[in-house]
Amino acid sequence: METKNNKEIKSHQEIDFEAVFLDMRNLLNNNEYDQFREAFLDLHTYEQSEFFLTLNIGERESLYHFLSPKEVSDFFDSFELEPDEYEELFSEMDARYAAHVVGLMQYDNAVDILNELPKEMAATYLPLMNREDREEIRTLMNYEEDTAGGIMTTEFVSIDNEMTVRQAMEHLKKVAPNSETIYYLFVTDPTNKLAGIISLRDLIVAEDDAYIGDIMKERVISVRASDDQEEVANIVRDYDFLAVPVVDYQNHLVGIITADDIMDVIHEEAEEDYYKLAGMSEEGSPQAATALQSAKKRLPWLIGLTFMGMITATMLSTFEETLQKVAILGAFIPIIGGMAGNAGTQSLAVAVRGLSTGEIKNQSLVKLAVKDISTGMITGLVCGVLLFGIISILFGQPMLGVIVSISLFVAMTVATLSGTFIPMGMQRIGIDPAVASGPFITTSNDIISLVIYFSLANALMSALI
Repeated sequence: METKNNKEIKSHQEIDFEAVFLDMRNLLNNNEYDQFREAFLDLHTYEQSEFFLTLNIGERESLYHFLSPKEVSDFFDSFELEPDEYEELFSEMDARYAAHVVGLMQYDNAVDILNELPKEMAATYLPLMNREDREEIRTLMNYEEDTAGGIMTTEFVSIDNEMTVRQAMEHLKKVAPNSETIYYLFVTDPTNKLAGIISLRDLIVAEDDAYIGDIMKERVISVRASDDQEEVANIVRDYDFLAVPVVDYQNHLVGIITADDIMDVIHEEAEEDYYKLAGMSEEGSPQAATALQSAKKRLPWLIGLTFMGMITATMLSTFEETLQKVAILGAFIPIIGGMAGNAGTQSLAVAVRGLSTGEIKNQSLVKLAVKDISTGMITGLVCGVLLFGIISILFGQPMLGVIVSISLFVAMTVATLSGTFIPMGMQRIGIDPAVASGPFITTSNDIISLVIYFSLANALMSALI
């Protein structure tokens, strides 16, 4: 006979969530209180959040009556919604109920939501929360967004270095239920300064009467509350941490950042760089943004690139006489400009990634320049020789092939070099290297390649005619 604790185990792929959610909606709409709660609370919090998002406003209001604020807060921690969506959801709740939901969430997630809500709504909820929750949330709201302090949580376990193992275990049992992670315990001295770290495994196997200060590891990798979140993500990735401690300027332990928060940061930074590489401001959810909002965020880059494009047009008018004498030169402008742009964009992609991971910082600039020049020369030489053969056979003009091939060779070499050093230069002056986006590099290389192409054509004009 199958018992509640002996249910058949199924993989995520084997579960028909559409059918499960439909049955649960029926239970909710029929006010089957006990059956609904049993089915709902049996789901993972992520699955609970997915089910919640399938409900209409009336069904959501019923759900609030069926679940406690704590049970709602558990799956609200899984949400990643747009600001207007959060506002809509919290507007449906009673203010006191909503305040308790936010206050019972993980503090770092609660702060993120309150920062997304209108200020008057957030100001209404804070006084309605429990005093301890309110104070913790207000403390975190003082830190700047996108910093270690802005993404850290204060729900962690710390133990005193003067405790014995027995005292530490008793303390751990009391505070563990309200902590995000207990796999690593951070050790502080009596003034709350970070002194060391000890794993849960080491704590369990240690002698009960041993002092924490004697068995802890004193070397701890920590981050400052003011550090950029991207730098913190790189540290967690490099050291494979489950959590990293956050300290203030006096080395007092103020919070921790867990691996799940770092995953969110990596996703956020990658998305941000993706938009910048496309020459756009971040648009957020494509479904949530209106056409006007999308246009407003795209126009600044497009207008800037339009003015850069005018430089290209001016360059062409400067060489109008050359084009009139040898009109066929115009046929190869797209090839040279396009190939230079492609080479620059490839180099840019590698450079932006290298800068974000810190790999480029560890390389010699001379060595990096030699490598890029060599790469550009090899790719330019192969493409140039190939193009020379095609032009000589199809057009029967070897000299035209020489001009186009040499221009392509030089343009691709310069483009490869600029694709690496332009973002490096931008980072040196405090600009995000991802701003050196594909459209920017492509337009810049169009100008450079045209200058090279027509200067060479003018120099060899007599032989070409």
